[in-house]
Amino acid sequence: MKHYTSINDIDNINSWIEEAREIKANPLANIKLGKNKTLGLLFFNSSLRTRLSTQKAALNLGMNPIVMNVSGDAWGIEFGDGTVMNGNTAEHIKEAAAVVSQYCDVIAVRAFPTLTDKEKDESEQVLNSFVKFASVPIVNMESATGHPLQGLTDAITIAENTTKKKPKVVLTWAPHIKALPHAVGNSFVQAMQKMDVDFVIANPEGYDLNSQITKDTPIYHNQKEAFENADFIYAKNWSSYEDYGKVLKTDLDWMITNKKIGNAKFMHCLPVRRNVVVADEVLDGKNSLVIEQANNRTYAAQLVLKKILEDL
Repeated sequence: MKHYTSINDIDNINSWIEEAREIKANPLANIKLGKNKTLGLLFFNSSLRTRLSTQKAALNLGMNPIVMNVSGDAWGIEFGDGTVMNGNTAEHIKEAAAVVSQYCDVIAVRAFPTLTDKEKDESEQVLNSFVKFASVPIVNMESATGHPLQGLTDAITIAENTTKKKPKVVLTWAPHIKALPHAVGNSFVQAMQKMDVDFVIANPEGYDLNSQITKDTPIYHNQKEAFENADFIYAKNWSSYEDYGKVLKTDLDWMITNKKIGNAKFMHCLPVRRNVVVADEVLDGKNSLVIEQANNRTYAAQLVLKKILEDL
């Protein structure tokens, strides 16, 4: 595998899940695979799980991770083509990506959307610029429109915890105090579309995700109706896609409670705002999978890096 930038880079999600579970059972089995290989982790935005789990995954493979907070530690990077650089940016992505490629065998990038310019965000300017100008494989640690490491993690977690051949999985919008990206929701949708699950989405009017991603996935605007007979409920906030980046609804009637989810397993990518997105009783309850999800982030990242290393 050359790059991992989207859930669509997964050829067979069932075989990937099985391999990830094998890695989880023996994380150091391939520790020699990454010997003398360097992973560059470039963060244009903040991170906890992605940063630590991807570093740990690299170490489990014998790689040497180098971490840089680009926004604070590097020159301002210009991404425009033909730009006259007489402003705040001091280095162009053409040189930056080429230089980092001299130091690293694999580059992982995290860069959030503007949530103000839909066209720019959907062009994936930062991520695709590294793909274009770097000479080494690129891994998406969350971009403007996708979070494929999280999506793979979620697929692994559902496979580990299901007791049914075809469980019902619900992705539900939940309230938040500010506008958030669509990336986690998009990648979860794409992951579930690859799995043998009964998958539906629940969100208020005005919060439908990009129809080119949701495709024929059923969308409910009634949360209670969507939750009927659910085995897994995945909560995530996102801002409006149609009225791009806007917060249209702020009341808490879509917050997740025990009464709403019943016996369903609860999932969230974290971080999560308690008693806004989800009640304490759910997060602290026996059906919460959020810590297990966080743990599986390592094995999802390790699987991706393993596949890339095997093709270097």
